[in-house]
Amino acid sequence: MYSVVGIIYGIVTTIFTGYCLAYYFDSFMEQRKLFCGNGKYLVTISYVIIDYLADALFQTAFETKETIGKQLLLLGVVFGFVKLFYRAGMQMSVFLTITFVALKDLSSFISTTIAMCSDKLFDLWIVLLEKGYMSADTADHMISLTACILQLIMIVVYGVLFYKSLKMVVKNYKNKEHFASKEELLYLLTPGCVGFLLCILLRTILITVENGLPMDLYDKYPGLIPVVPSIVILALLSIVYSVKLFQNMIVANEERSDKLILEKQMKNMQEHMAEMEHIYSGVRSMKHDMKNTLSVIMQLALNEDGQSNEKLQNYLLEMNQTMDRLEFQYKTGNSVVDVLLNMKYHELASTMPDIQLNADRLLFPDNLQIRGYDIGIIIGNALDNAMEACKKLKEKEQNAEAFIILSSFTRGKMFFIEVENSFEGKITRKKYSEFPVTDKKDKKAHGIGLSNIKNTAEKYHGGVDWTVENKKFILTIMLQNERSMENVSW
Repeated sequence: MYSVVGIIYGIVTTIFTGYCLAYYFDSFMEQRKLFCGNGKYLVTISYVIIDYLADALFQTAFETKETIGKQLLLLGVVFGFVKLFYRAGMQMSVFLTITFVALKDLSSFISTTIAMCSDKLFDLWIVLLEKGYMSADTADHMISLTACILQLIMIVVYGVLFYKSLKMVVKNYKNKEHFASKEELLYLLTPGCVGFLLCILLRTILITVENGLPMDLYDKYPGLIPVVPSIVILALLSIVYSVKLFQNMIVANEERSDKLILEKQMKNMQEHMAEMEHIYSGVRSMKHDMKNTLSVIMQLALNEDGQSNEKLQNYLLEMNQTMDRLEFQYKTGNSVVDVLLNMKYHELASTMPDIQLNADRLLFPDNLQIRGYDIGIIIGNALDNAMEACKKLKEKEQNAEAFIILSSFTRGKMFFIEVENSFEGKITRKKYSEFPVTDKKDKKAHGIGLSNIKNTAEKYHGGVDWTVENKKFILTIMLQNERSMENVSW
């Protein structure tokens, strides 16, 4: 009975490990198109086959060379699966391989240790048999049942520890597109390598052969019973939490970098706003004076008999129309946005004169509590992204209709800004990326527009969402209409 149950448990454990391997890989990488989405099943099946081949190849349980050989073979197989079934760089491949094998071995060793520490139950049944409290058949049944239960406990403990630890690594490793430096890679790999080598060491010394009989380390040194499992548990936790700490550092560095860029952007925008408002204020004043002056000149241009000089009148009329064009093209009720829209309009007029920039439905309530420069950051970044998308569309299809439509509305205490724009219809998005990925070479300098919009929206307990409809990109920004908690001056 025990042998049959042991075989079944072994098959279940191997299949489960193969499934965890596929789950782990899928959480970090995209499958190669060659496998048409079936990579997860192929990885699971392939792992089961190779694991049984490895067991057949390394049959001697207590030989050091056999133990090391099998572990190195497993390491190579896992690395091969990464490169064969998935699109992954060398850094990510090495990291996934080391952490997977280390977590598997550590989880397996912890579960094995629990079972080994529970084998005193067998001594209990033998003592009861010797004292005549149970028959030989009953003792055999109890020993077999105990062995099956202990093996089941081993499998459950292994499964829970292994899956949970993998899941925590997947959860904590949020920025899966980050390219780690040499120092960062060393920091990530060290706990996994230590755990992997620790398991090889323990597998080598845990069971030794003395006088032709196997003897486990705990029988020889009982004091190690609480020490060794504690070391193994700490090794497992070090792998999981080193990933968490690494990601916290990455996030902190990115936030610091984004903050510097955002502050620089805000400073430049403030300077532009102040300069443009000064210029437009002067233009409005000059326009007002010039229109009055033109009216007087047009009256003086009349002859004594009341007849006008037609050429002079036409010239003055053209001057008057030119002055009209100096007026703001867009009036939303927000001076910062008005200046931004008019700046972008004149920029578009010189580069893409046939583009449609519509802001008729972009209106701001009188009781708007959101700071002007925050609105400017949102509108400015959104317009830059939309203009870039339209530019790519026109480069690809010269006759394509290019447009940017801005609108806003209020729902209760929430204020919404919506930006629609045409684009070529192709979105590049990584599996775990929140926003579309920039296709520019300098990805650190570009592609932060949506992140800046998101950071600004979150200051007002809001968020950002985007959808695609055919060749139309729709960006929606939600903000709570109240003052930001940050102490930032205009």
